[in-house]
Amino acid sequence: MIDTHSHIYDEAYDEDFPQVLERARDAGIRKMVMPGIDSKCYARMMDCAKVLEGYAFPTIGLHPTSVGDDWERELQFVWDKFPEGDFVAIGEIGLDEYWSTDFLEEQKRVFEDQLTFAWEHDLPVIIHSRNSTEDIFSCLDRVGKPLRGVFHAFSGSYETWCRIKKHHEGFKIGVGGVLTYKNSHLAAFIDKVPLEDILLETDAPWLTPVPFRGRRNESSYMKYTAEKLSELKGISFEETDEVTTSNAEKMFSI
Repeated sequence: MIDTHSHIYDEAYDEDFPQVLERARDAGIRKMVMPGIDSKCYARMMDCAKVLEGYAFPTIGLHPTSVGDDWERELQFVWDKFPEGDFVAIGEIGLDEYWSTDFLEEQKRVFEDQLTFAWEHDLPVIIHSRNSTEDIFSCLDRVGKPLRGVFHAFSGSYETWCRIKKHHEGFKIGVGGVLTYKNSHLAAFIDKVPLEDILLETDAPWLTPVPFRGRRNESSYMKYTAEKLSELKGISFEETDEVTTSNAEKMFSI
């Protein structure tokens, strides 16, 4: 399996990083993608990428919740650092209207600039969308490029999924621990989404799946999401593993 969204470089793992990594490998996680956030997280991510070369792959981008008064400096940081690393995607980028809309217009500007940048460099994007579906689509439409990537931690409706595939067919959805939650609306329609359009992820250390919900998440727990997905689609765990792994390898060229 490939965890396509793991913040394994986060401070949450400082005390037991080797053990977390060992559990991930033991659970069948043979690669992971590390999403970038902002300049403050960059050094930790790149240090981790160096230690885990060939196993954990970095991306670069400015997260919407990091867009503030200094957004221009932060965005310039992305442009400046891009040539220094072998990044597999532009991300984590997008819009977040849950925590604050104080810099919403700046969020849109930053998002669209990074979408264009990804297209120019032929890289996929990792999209963060929270309480912002319509604005996300508006930004994608304004950029108007044939992009590819993943809607991370997809929480939209079946109608939103159909809209993505109709107008932005290069995108897949990232499915994580939320799928295992009681009354998950994603679980209600995931059987209608082709397995070829799904990437598995954790968003570790957040969004921990059942049976560990409420605890720190880690990549080894992704097997519970894979098991739930297999159950809902009526297929074997092995098929889920094989197809979603292939999806991730093709999307991120890893």
